[in-house]
Amino acid sequence: MADQQAMWVDGAPAAGHPPGLYRNLRTAAGGVETLDAVDAEAVASYWDQGFLVVRQAFAPERVAEALDAVLDLIGGRVPGFRGVQFEARARELPADAPAEVRQDHVRKLWLFCAHQPRLRAIAEDPALLRAVSALMGGAAPFMFQDQALLKPPLGGREKPWHQDNAYFNVAPETPVVGVWIALDPATPDNGCMHVVPGTHREGPTVHFSRRDWQICDDHVALDRDVVVPLPPGGLMLFHGLLHHGTPANGSGMRRRALQFHYRPADTVSIRGEQRTAIYGSEGKDVTC
Repeated sequence: MADQQAMWVDGAPAAGHPPGLYRNLRTAAGGVETLDAVDAEAVASYWDQGFLVVRQAFAPERVAEALDAVLDLIGGRVPGFRGVQFEARARELPADAPAEVRQDHVRKLWLFCAHQPRLRAIAEDPALLRAVSALMGGAAPFMFQDQALLKPPLGGREKPWHQDNAYFNVAPETPVVGVWIALDPATPDNGCMHVVPGTHREGPTVHFSRRDWQICDDHVALDRDVVVPLPPGGLMLFHGLLHHGTPANGSGMRRRALQFHYRPADTVSIRGEQRTAIYGSEGKDVTC
């Protein structure tokens, strides 16, 4: 592929995850149909389980607009945007490959809201912000991270089990809310979300640099694994300390998603060394 030096290529090991690390034995129950249905009972469920499913958050036309916006970003049709992370196999991609083909060699888009109004409109959707605020106890939400997560067919790699707050320079108790929006059917076969309910109440967990910045495979409560399939336009709201991950996509189906993270607008940041003192730069004297 042309201009390889300018490519941002995923540097994670190509090795797959151990068998049995993601179990499709239990499917998430409960949840609500729409964002406007996020009421006190739904908020209580979120704080008990660490996540909440909204099955019909965005209409099909909004999903179609989002997919078109993603293709514009991948195809270089948005001036100034450089936040495309490719899979390692993209080095063999022809320079003139169309966006529809290029997308199956992309792992992630990053910081696109400043460039793509159609995606920013989803992040700033009033119903979504109301729901996020309710989960934060009424605090004004501030969106501080925007990503599109593309798990290409037949090779989109795993995102190992982790806690999102391990990546963020915020105090562990900060009520960070992640929003994971399916743009395709997200299924057990193509790498939908897996969670361990209730782990957000167990505090920070030591992370290690292995296949990614992750919880040690042996430290995941696999007997409590719950799989969270979603239809296009459905989403999962989840706490920043919830243990979650997504297996590799071995199917022939795309699994494209948007992900936003919100924190209360008055959150005070901590230093990176304070964060790694909590989560461990290499395990805090613990082996993995």
